[in-house]
Amino acid sequence: MPLAIVEDIRAIKRNDPASRGLDFLLYPCLHAIFLHRYISSIFFRLRFFFLARLFSQLSRFFTGIEIHPGARIGPGFFIDHGMGVVIGETSVIGSNCVLFHGVTLGGTGKQRGKRHPTLGNNVLIGTSATLLGAIHIGDNVCVGAESVVINRDIPSDCTVVGTPGKIVRQNGKRIEPPLDLPVSQYHRRGV
Repeated sequence: MPLAIVEDIRAIKRNDPASRGLDFLLYPCLHAIFLHRYISSIFFRLRFFFLARLFSQLSRFFTGIEIHPGARIGPGFFIDHGMGVVIGETSVIGSNCVLFHGVTLGGTGKQRGKRHPTLGNNVLIGTSATLLGAIHIGDNVCVGAESVVINRDIPSDCTVVGTPGKIVRQNGKRIEPPLDLPVSQYHRRGV
């Protein structure tokens, strides 16, 4: 476990060109992930749920990043800026993932069991993107800013954009979106 925090520090250095010297010690994402890994998630696993949530809420108050104590997060995790990030209880985040501010990894209702997203390795989630439900996001996926992915798995090596989220690149190749209207109707509409 202590090695994970070293990988998180490396992720800050790798992903933020503004990081210089020891200023990584001031990053809210480092504070939030440290409190999550070494305090709130440990209390959660020991079934001290009140203490787990207490430290989780203190972390949220001081960093603006809400990570449920039940979430599982791999090493090399980085949240850029962080304010408004929400990571739900049954979320699973792989290694070397990057989230920007305003990202939500949430559920779609009051069901029990697995109800939050699972992210593979090397996933980048853009600003204010929303991923909801027990979905699986594959390895090496980029989800664009303000995209919304609900109850839809995304395979590895893809780029997803829009609301609702659509795959626009897969395995390095651009995917042409299907046209809803025949070409002749586009001409009539002046497109």
